[in-house]
Amino acid sequence: MTVVQVLEYLEQKARFMGSNEDLHQCGKVIMGIPMDSTTSFRPGTRLAPYRIREVSEGIEEYSVYLDRSLEELSYYDAGDIIIPYGNIQESLRRIEWVTEQFILQGKQVYSLGGEHLVSLPLIRAYHRFFPELVVFQLDAHADLRQNYLGETLSHATVMHHVAKLLGKGRVYQMGIRSATREEMIFARQHTNLFLGQLPEPEQLLKAVGDKPVYLSIDIDFLDPAFAPGTGTPEAGGFTSRELIQWLHGIRGLNVVGFDLIEISPPYDQGDNTAILGAKILREALLSF
Repeated sequence: MTVVQVLEYLEQKARFMGSNEDLHQCGKVIMGIPMDSTTSFRPGTRLAPYRIREVSEGIEEYSVYLDRSLEELSYYDAGDIIIPYGNIQESLRRIEWVTEQFILQGKQVYSLGGEHLVSLPLIRAYHRFFPELVVFQLDAHADLRQNYLGETLSHATVMHHVAKLLGKGRVYQMGIRSATREEMIFARQHTNLFLGQLPEPEQLLKAVGDKPVYLSIDIDFLDPAFAPGTGTPEAGGFTSRELIQWLHGIRGLNVVGFDLIEISPPYDQGDNTAILGAKILREALLSF
């Protein structure tokens, strides 16, 4: 499969700051996934990839925390996957296929959602190449339902599918503070559950070792005071500073894939959450 054929599934509306225009020179690829087909409360996450890129011009390429700059990296912004709105199965198929093609080219994919269901095809693609894959889910919600509103494929069921795909104990759920009783029963049997907690990086380094890690950050992991622009805000969350410090703390892990999801620009007064999203992406690009 040629690069041209892969890029036919993507469209470019804006670029993340400092991105290289030559894919072949880059080991890291940014990919937008503007899908919010199963959003059940406040829609709008499909607008996030474009807005995060747009506001990225408002932050520095240099990280004062890491003493590194994006100018030192070669990363490519592939644009957004073209989503056939209303066709969930085809949307998921396209996401998985495009991700596979980038991994085949030796690229590390940094994805911007979109709702949390987009993590499922991303993780499926990564698991095909990394059979020992471990998933870190930073989230306010467990997302472990078997079905939601009559649908088995939903932002509320995504981690149920992931846990079944990877096997017992391969999903680490961090910061969870909202779930049903049934989800908690499932979590205690199938995942590593940290209710309202963010485990110390040293604890994770010891538990995971050099296994490949996929990191999925639902922005509602943070308290709404720090990330109000999201579809399902949940009080009692973490601060943006805690998240950034934790990201730096896990730099020793073998992080092979990353997504940042559930930012919803229509509810983001002053672009605070989108700007934070751009900063999180910058720190992730520089850390892993």
